[in-house]
Amino acid sequence: MSTQRAHLAPPRSDRVKGAPRYLLHSLRPLARWVIRRRYTVRVNHRSHVPATGPVIFASNHVGVIDGPLLAIFAPRPVHALTKIEMFRGLLGRFLWASGQIPLDRFHTDPRAVKTCVRALRSGRAIGIYPEGSRGAGDLERFHRGAAYLALVSGAPVVPVIMLGSREPGGTSGSLPARGATVDMVFGEVWHTDAAPWPRTREQVEKASLLLREHMLVQLDRARASTGRELPGPLPPTDVDPDPPTGVTDEGAP
Repeated sequence: MSTQRAHLAPPRSDRVKGAPRYLLHSLRPLARWVIRRRYTVRVNHRSHVPATGPVIFASNHVGVIDGPLLAIFAPRPVHALTKIEMFRGLLGRFLWASGQIPLDRFHTDPRAVKTCVRALRSGRAIGIYPEGSRGAGDLERFHRGAAYLALVSGAPVVPVIMLGSREPGGTSGSLPARGATVDMVFGEVWHTDAAPWPRTREQVEKASLLLREHMLVQLDRARASTGRELPGPLPPTDVDPDPPTGVTDEGAP
């Protein structure tokens, strides 16, 4: 199917503005140089990332720098879903210009979905954090968005495990100490066949649980291969509100 015809399939993605690409590509070399002046960033198993075609990066979420690190150091430029609260003022304009996609986590957001679908149907890479908000990074909470986008597009999902982007005891907004090492581990690809319209809630939930199980295996392998552990939970008073739309081993809460 041609790209133009693909955009006409439901959900239609021909009428939504595509996320910008210029800064997403052009700023990465400079940004890598700047970050490496403060941190050692180790990119592990980049060979797991398909060189071409659509791809969904699904990452755990432990620290405030996870998003920038994924956008800057992933083998391919990433249009990452970013909470809409950050799209304010100069920062918001910069985030959009650098290719990031605003997401309203607490309401149905068809524009964000269609912007992601448009990127995937155009052969680009998107990034999503199934846990929703920052936390322990153990995938205890797992939202349905990554699996849904995989069912729509048929794009492969590449798990990303972040280790070291928040230190034990750190808050959701804290940065690692200068000189710290951050590991970004790309896991084995997870595939699911594209499902025709309409996609049912049961289909999406089943795919989400399968993807979560796969990512838990990749998390264990990342910890073993790097010899590193997750930072643990955030302080009890540091809780970012998160919509109750995740799936667990027992299904939807």
